[in-house]
Amino acid sequence: MELDVVLEDDRWEEAGLQAIVEAAAPVVLAFHDLPYDIELSVLGADDARIAELNGDFRGKPQPTNVLSWPAEDLAADTPGDDPLAPEPDPDGTLPLGDIALAYETCAWEAEAGGIALRDHLTHLVVHGMMHLLGYDHINDADAELMEAREAEILAKLGVKNPYD
Repeated sequence: MELDVVLEDDRWEEAGLQAIVEAAAPVVLAFHDLPYDIELSVLGADDARIAELNGDFRGKPQPTNVLSWPAEDLAADTPGDDPLAPEPDPDGTLPLGDIALAYETCAWEAEAGGIALRDHLTHLVVHGMMHLLGYDHINDADAELMEAREAEILAKLGVKNPYD
């Protein structure tokens, strides 16, 4: 597993983002029966950097908790259906894509929700990886599927269902 965790803000080191990614990624992959050697990049940045990225890539120049850029579009054709299965490269590696998290937004959400920061970050890493695997929450059917699967994965990581 090739995990590239880049911490642009020192607060991410204290929050333990590297360890959170290292714990969550294998559980997400096992849940989806993906035994491949994955490639995943995670950026821990501040709100200003995420606002810049959000503006550049989504036309929304404000911070958000997590952004994701899948290596391949795996979205299902029909709302509520399972995403397409990713195909590894010929060498057996599976590039998933990139995730970026905004520190201030994540910390504020955790505090406002009375959630431990580590649990909230674990949820957002899982959530971002789910997007990389083709899940989305644009419509109710897709949101129900994504949220149910996230809750199952988070339970395996000892994190309470954030949707309850």
